[in-house]
Amino acid sequence: MNKLLTVITGLALCLLSACTLEPHYERPQAPVPSTYPHYGTPDATQASTDILTDWHLFVQDDQLRTLVELALNNNRDLRQAALQVAQYEAQYRIVRAELGPSITVAGTQSASHTAGVTTHAASLELGASAWEIDFFGRIRSLKDQALEQYLSTDAARRSTQLSLISTTATDYLTWLGDRALLANTERTVQSYRDTYETTLRAAQLGGGSMEDVQSARTSLTSAMASVASYTRAVEQDRNNLIAVIGCPLPADFADTRSLPESPLFAAVPEDLPSSLLTQRPDIVEAEHTLKAANAYVGAARAAFFPSVSLTAAGGTASASLSSLFKAGSGAWSFAPSITVPIFESGSLHATLDAAQIAKNIQVAAYEGTIQTAFKEVANALAARSTYIDQTAADAQYVDAAQRYYDIANARYRGGLDSFLTLLTAQRTLYAAQTQMITDRAAQQSNMVTLYTALGGGWRKDE
Repeated sequence: MNKLLTVITGLALCLLSACTLEPHYERPQAPVPSTYPHYGTPDATQASTDILTDWHLFVQDDQLRTLVELALNNNRDLRQAALQVAQYEAQYRIVRAELGPSITVAGTQSASHTAGVTTHAASLELGASAWEIDFFGRIRSLKDQALEQYLSTDAARRSTQLSLISTTATDYLTWLGDRALLANTERTVQSYRDTYETTLRAAQLGGGSMEDVQSARTSLTSAMASVASYTRAVEQDRNNLIAVIGCPLPADFADTRSLPESPLFAAVPEDLPSSLLTQRPDIVEAEHTLKAANAYVGAARAAFFPSVSLTAAGGTASASLSSLFKAGSGAWSFAPSITVPIFESGSLHATLDAAQIAKNIQVAAYEGTIQTAFKEVANALAARSTYIDQTAADAQYVDAAQRYYDIANARYRGGLDSFLTLLTAQRTLYAAQTQMITDRAAQQSNMVTLYTALGGGWRKDE
């Protein structure tokens, strides 16, 4: 027994001192500029921080925070992603366990009767069966591959979480925007109805034409159709929110709220380095996938070398159970084996080539993921700057359209202008108000897009 333990201990020390044949991993150079394009100064009225690593700091609307919390706790896609992480972690532990021997205890007792003679035998053995001694790191390379696959899956879970936060915020903004559009259209319907009734009375009294009445009626019915459309959109938006959070809306959910003028999110600071992209979950996922491919190259290389396995056992054996532990009943066996690949018809070389090609594919995929991420951030930054100017112009457009309508309405009622001028002013005002609401919603949505493109946070001093 002592000899067996000595042999196993010696082989274990050899195993621990062995190295793998994995290629040295170096992170590929990011094929993007070190800084993002500069597109102007962000809105100074928005709260901002140079360090933001938690979505609670980014979301500044209490109702949206509640919805995000519900989504993170109840969404089935995120739950599935978490279970997949647990599954890969278990697979990693399975592969890691193959580095050590599997020790078993086996006890037997038998009796046989032949030619009038009865024979008894009993044994008790402690041993390891077919333990591969990982001299060349094949199993450890597979362990490293399993570890990287697990870490890649965990990054995919974080990517799913970030996407869920983004989807919840976007669906919420869509609901608020459609609520604002519905309220604005309802006000416009009332204005069109007043105009229609005015033109109808004027025509009945002989002071107007039926052509004006029909024009007013056309505008009214068109706006009424828009009310129905926005009402449908609001209800569908509500259903989308319920689906994304995975449970009913809270009892205190403000179902009549519309898009506020103040920002719902913290602003992103200027001059963030593009190196922040390496923290994006999808890029982290791609890099771990690349590392897994790199580790598998080591396993493919190790397959060219001999495979050493050990089957060993030690214990006691006796002709009777009562004598099993007496002196002189010791028994042991030691059966090392070695398998040397000699001729594999090119299979090992093909496997190594395939592993190296797979690694190169993952390098290209990693670099492509970084380029896509850089483009998304740069586009969101460009949109941020232009939306500031666009919404400011929208406010001036609405103000001018309101003045135009007020003047046209007064002149029409005073008999100084035609109905066509009033109708044009009404339509211009409605279009300006609709555009302003749509652009404000798009501006808020772009802030969510930028937050997501940056990977769910930033640290300016990095």
